Amino acid sequence: MSAIRRHRPEQQVHRAVVAHLNARGVPGVVFLHPANGGARSRIEGAIFKSLGVAAGAPDLLLWHQGRAYALELKAESGRVSESQADMLERLSNAGVATAVATGIDEAVATLESWQLLRGAVQ
Repeated sequence: MSAIRRHRPEQQVHRAVVAHLNARGVPGVVFLHPANGGARSRIEGAIFKSLGVAAGAPDLLLWHQGRAYALELKAESGRVSESQADMLERLSNAGVATAVATGIDEAVATLESWQLLRGAVQ
């Protein structure tokens, strides 16, 4: 791998969203990122699958006042995969509020519409 780090626009969006949640999250909001991604050996993949890891898990899972939310984050050029679309549909059918947000502005607007952020972006 080159000494120059690869540009990862989706990761930048994800970090910015987490920064907003940490700085502006409403009291009591709980969130996490299910660390499903990354290269795994065949054995690790089988172990993770047996533990309940599911393809297409959204980037952020959030809970507040008895409600569940799932947010899939995309960079401007990103696209939702078939497994992500399927998982978002399954979550929605289970009563979870779901969204796909392209870019930081859309992600923040989604979190604000769900009333999970305090104040306004300055």
